[in-house]
Amino acid sequence: MDTSRHGLLPAVEIDTGPAPRHALLWLHGLGADGNDFAPIVPELARGLPPLHCVFPHAPLRAVTLNGGLRMRAWYDIRGLDLRERIDAEGLRQSVAQTQAWLAHLHSACGIAPEHQVLAGFSQGGAVALAAALTLPQPLAGVVALSTYLPPVVQPVEGVPARRVFMGHGGFDPVVPLPLGEAARERLHQLGHAVDWHSYPMPHTVLPPEIADLRDWLAQRLGG
Repeated sequence: MDTSRHGLLPAVEIDTGPAPRHALLWLHGLGADGNDFAPIVPELARGLPPLHCVFPHAPLRAVTLNGGLRMRAWYDIRGLDLRERIDAEGLRQSVAQTQAWLAHLHSACGIAPEHQVLAGFSQGGAVALAAALTLPQPLAGVVALSTYLPPVVQPVEGVPARRVFMGHGGFDPVVPLPLGEAARERLHQLGHAVDWHSYPMPHTVLPPEIADLRDWLAQRLGG
């Protein structure tokens, strides 16, 4: 599908079966691109109803924390404190671009919001949480892996209660476990249901996490 004429971020798109009625929109981490998590689709989608999987590419931008190098990033990170030194405008732009993709999945692909899952890893997970907390439409679920909730995010009224799968490594040196735990507690305070999983791993995704996520998706999607 040529999405450039719709003003959408370019993306890798994969259908796991004919005529999918459910969608998975997955945001990659800092410095990666939409190809990063595409290889997990066969294992993740096993036993699930057909999915239209979308892996957008973040824009290229200079990242202060990495010496100003240009790379794919959802927003600039200006210091070691991931929560406090965020480029708020870049985050807002990426949230808007993410929500535009969700709207496109409904208007152009015919996949209703309540059949859409929004997912992200690390920086992409932060954007996924921010987008989910500022979107009035329902979602089938939200997946936030090895990530945190940026404090600049201001949840809006009228957002439906979200079902959230959170996975985090106990040995994560990039996004330390307490940041994920703080995000979990904040989501609970806001009235969202969090299915929390911690794994003996660093800043990555491993097969046990994918298996747990697949089981969770089966509950959310009726597979």
